[in-house]
Amino acid sequence: MATVAQLRWKRAKRIVSRVAFYGLLLVIAVYTIFPFYWAIVSSLKSGSDLFEVEYWISQPHWDNYVAVFREQPFGRNILNSLFVSVSTVTLSLALALAAAYAIGRVQFRGRMLLMFVILGVSMFPQIAVLSGMFELINTLGLYNNLLALSFSYLIFTLPFTVWVLTTFMRELPKELEEAAIVDGASPLTIVTKVFMPLMGPALVTTGLLAFIAAWNEFLFALTFTLSSEMRTVPVAIALTSGASAHELPWGNIMAASVIVTVPLIILVLFFQRRIVSGLTAGAVKG
Repeated sequence: MATVAQLRWKRAKRIVSRVAFYGLLLVIAVYTIFPFYWAIVSSLKSGSDLFEVEYWISQPHWDNYVAVFREQPFGRNILNSLFVSVSTVTLSLALALAAAYAIGRVQFRGRMLLMFVILGVSMFPQIAVLSGMFELINTLGLYNNLLALSFSYLIFTLPFTVWVLTTFMRELPKELEEAAIVDGASPLTIVTKVFMPLMGPALVTTGLLAFIAAWNEFLFALTFTLSSEMRTVPVAIALTSGASAHELPWGNIMAASVIVTVPLIILVLFFQRRIVSGLTAGAVKG
């Protein structure tokens, strides 16, 4: 009887644990998904309907999506963000690959100190370096230029990219590099032809996270751009309030937010397996 009671207790405990686990997952899912769902619902409302609590739209209005592109150069703003994000990712990965090879594979004194210095750069808030970056951008003649954003975004994308790629590159077998050296391969050939094909998950992870950071950045984009044609989407959304003086702008803001968020969700869902494998790379030594 004691054995049967113990089995029943273990079974009940297992069921309760499973219900609690899935309940927690449900709470997290609702907490993270509901704001975006509410943005979609609000973007399909117009006028005073925006202030009515309605969890499902029976008659959607698409005027907000049309107004976003009609009242400001939002299409140009999307292209600006795309250019800045892609160029930032390209520069970050190119520089980080070279730095990761030097730090992870070349023996020299002070490697760990250099790694901590690189990581420490990312700990400074953007506002702390804003004045210095503004002077540098202005001196280089890049003010109100998209290249200023690509250049300045390296401050927060490059440290993380270098750290992840260095950790991943340290775990690659030394025999691959030695065989390439015996065949007469240069360091550039080793990085591009030998290591890069093996670093797909890490490159996708760091590249996507750098893309998201550059796509969502607001402070530098607001400070280093002036004209509406040079603004990125976060700044364009923030300044949507002045686009229409005769009606409330919340519908337009929600529509613009949905437009710029959907591509990121698609990218994350498409690369989610590579993101997980890239983040866990180097965590366990085999």
